[in-house]
Amino acid sequence: MIKKYISAIVCGFGAGVLQIVPLLKSFACCLFIPFAAFLSLLLDQRANKSIERITAKKAFTFGLLTGIYAALFGSVFEILITFITKHNDIIAAFPQMQKMIEGFPVSSDVKQDVLKLFQNIREDLITKGFSWLYTLTIFLNNFLVNSIFGIAGGLIGAQILNNKLNKRSDEN
Repeated sequence: MIKKYISAIVCGFGAGVLQIVPLLKSFACCLFIPFAAFLSLLLDQRANKSIERITAKKAFTFGLLTGIYAALFGSVFEILITFITKHNDIIAAFPQMQKMIEGFPVSSDVKQDVLKLFQNIREDLITKGFSWLYTLTIFLNNFLVNSIFGIAGGLIGAQILNNKLNKRSDEN
């Protein structure tokens, strides 16, 4: 089973690593994850020397698995780096987050509760390098977003690869 989806694991790992690089992380979901899903299909096709059309089911599966592996690796690396350095984006952007929350059109009690929640997360990250709530949030966010963009990349990638296959067969 693992051998069948090795290209999704490899591409998911690559996308997961790129997901934590500071300047590149903002492009992870919309560029790297879909491209990794496309690349996993291409690598699978080349490894198996397949000239068959890629089904929507296969594209969906490879996209989903690539997204899941990217989420798994990216989340683990993000949490590990935060644990070691005791610093991340939440800590760095906390003053701006406070100003943003103050501007929300909700009651002051809600604002205070949200600020207190973020302060607790920030304090845990600074002192211990770890927060259960932060960890849960990172995993859930990455799994949801990466899975969606992985599926999209897999389906679009299958169309691209199938179109290339059609052009080759038309030429022959």
